[in-house]
Amino acid sequence: MKQNTLPELRVLHVTARLAVLQLPEAEADYGTEEYDIYVDGEKRLTTAKTVKSLFGLKPDTEYTVRAGRGSELTREVTFRTEKEFVTLNVRDFGAFGNGITDDTQSVQAAIMTCPPGGRVFIPEGVFPVTNIFLKSGLILELGEGAVLKGIPDRNRIPVLPGRVESWDEEDEFLPAVWEGAPMDSYAGLLTGMYAENVTICGQGTIDGSANFENWWNEKRNAGEPARPRLIFLNHCRDVVIQGVTLKDAPAWNIHLFFCERVKCLDMWITAPYHSHNTDGLVPESSAQVEAAGVRFSSGNDCVSIKSGTFYMGKAYHTPTRDIFIHHCLMERGHGGVTIGSEMAGSVDNVHITDCRFIATDRGLRVKTRRGRGSEAYIGGICFDNVKMDGVKSAFIINCYYYCGVDGRTEYVYAKKPLPVDDRTPRIGTVTIRNVRCKDCHMVGIFFYGLPESKIESVLMENVRIGFARNAIGGRPAMMSGCAVTKKQGIFIRNAKKVIFRDVELSGYIGEPIDIEAVDQWEWT
Repeated sequence: MKQNTLPELRVLHVTARLAVLQLPEAEADYGTEEYDIYVDGEKRLTTAKTVKSLFGLKPDTEYTVRAGRGSELTREVTFRTEKEFVTLNVRDFGAFGNGITDDTQSVQAAIMTCPPGGRVFIPEGVFPVTNIFLKSGLILELGEGAVLKGIPDRNRIPVLPGRVESWDEEDEFLPAVWEGAPMDSYAGLLTGMYAENVTICGQGTIDGSANFENWWNEKRNAGEPARPRLIFLNHCRDVVIQGVTLKDAPAWNIHLFFCERVKCLDMWITAPYHSHNTDGLVPESSAQVEAAGVRFSSGNDCVSIKSGTFYMGKAYHTPTRDIFIHHCLMERGHGGVTIGSEMAGSVDNVHITDCRFIATDRGLRVKTRRGRGSEAYIGGICFDNVKMDGVKSAFIINCYYYCGVDGRTEYVYAKKPLPVDDRTPRIGTVTIRNVRCKDCHMVGIFFYGLPESKIESVLMENVRIGFARNAIGGRPAMMSGCAVTKKQGIFIRNAKKVIFRDVELSGYIGEPIDIEAVDQWEWT
C-alpha cells in the first residue's frame, strides 16, 4: 500500500507532556474498533476511543506516532512537544493531599508563583480546596490518582458580584451571571477571569463534592448567590481542558462566558441523572468552541448553548458562534445538544457531527420564546452523522419554552399571532443529515414555531427514526398545552420551508405526519 493512500492520524493538541490524537475511522463516533498506538515504533497503548490522549511524554522532544489494527496502519505523524521551564509540585508549597486538610492556599500559591513556561503539577492524592483562581500562561496538570476536591462550605467560598458599575456609571463589569443575566454567584472551583493561554489537563479528577444535602437541594439556594460552577471562565481566550474527569458539579460543569477559542478534549463529565442544573458544557456568548472525545453523563443538558436573556442581547449583541462538537458521547441528560433558552444574543454556526446519544431525554433541543428579543436568532445549525439509542424524543424545536421568569404568561403561551416587535425571536436554518435513531419513545420530530415568526428552513436528509416496542409516553417539550405523546412520528407547526429527503419512520402509532401552517413542504 502506498504511503499517500494510508489513513491519516490527526494530532488535535500538544503540550510539553501530552498529545491528543484522533483516530482515522470515517464512520466512527465516540468509539471505534480497537487500535494499537505506536510511539517511535514501540507499542504504547490500545484504545477503542476515537479521540485519545498520550501521556508521559517529555518536553521539547520529537515523536513519531502511528496507529495500527492488525496489518492495517495509518500514516506516520510527527510532532514536537512544547518546551517546559520548570514544574512546580503543589506538595512543595505545603499541600498535604490527605483528603482532610484544606489545601487551597498551597495550590493557589503554586499557581501564582509559576513562571512563564512552567507547569503546576498536582500529584496522586485528594486535595480539598474551596476555590482556585487561574492566570494567563498557566498549565495546571492533575496526575493519575489526583483529586482536586471542592469544599462545599458557603461561608468559605467568595461571592462574585453580578454587576459592578464603572466609576462614571456609563459602563459596567459583569463578574458573574446565572441563566443569562448578571447575578451574584459563588466563585467556581476553578475560576478564570480575563485569562489567556490556559491549559487544565491530566488524568486526575476535579470533584465538586455536590449532593442533595448541600448544593443540589434547590430550596436551600433561594435568596442566596447562585451555585458555583465547577469551571467558570469569564472573558478567557485560548483555553484547553483535556483528559480530566469532572465530577458532581454544584451547577454547570464548564461555563464559558464571553470566551474565545476553547477546546475540551478526551474528557468525562459526570453527575447523577437527577442532580439539578449539572449541565456539561455551557458556552454563553462565546466563539470558536470545540468539544472532541468528551463523554457527558449529566443531570441536565449535556451541551447547552446560550447567549443571555433580553438585557444581555440588547446591551451586548454577542452571539455564541462557531461551535464544533464531534466524536462525543451523550448519556442521559435532558438534552444531548440544547440551544437556549437564554439565547437573546443569537446562536450561529453550530455543527454536531460523529456523535452518539444514549438515553437522553432529547437529541437536538432548541428552546426559545417571546421576550428573548429581535437579536435572538438561531441559525446555521447542522446535525450530521449522529447515532441515537433510546432517546425519548429525537428532534425538538420549541418556541414556547415556559421555564424561568415570565415563562408561563399568556404572552409566551398564546398560539395566535402576536405583533412582531423587539421582543420577537427567530429560528433560521436547521440541517439534519445521516441520522440513525432507534428505540425512540415519545416523538421523532416536534417543531413548534411562532405563527408571527415562523421557522425559516428545515432540511432533513438520510434520516431513520424507529420507535421502541415498550415506549414510555410523556410531554416532549416544556411548553404550556403540550400533549402527552408516545411513538408520534412528525409534528410540525409554523414553518416556512420543510424539506425531507430519504426520511423513514418505523414503529409509530397513528398517522405518521401532523403538520399545520407550513408554507412549503416536500418529502421525497
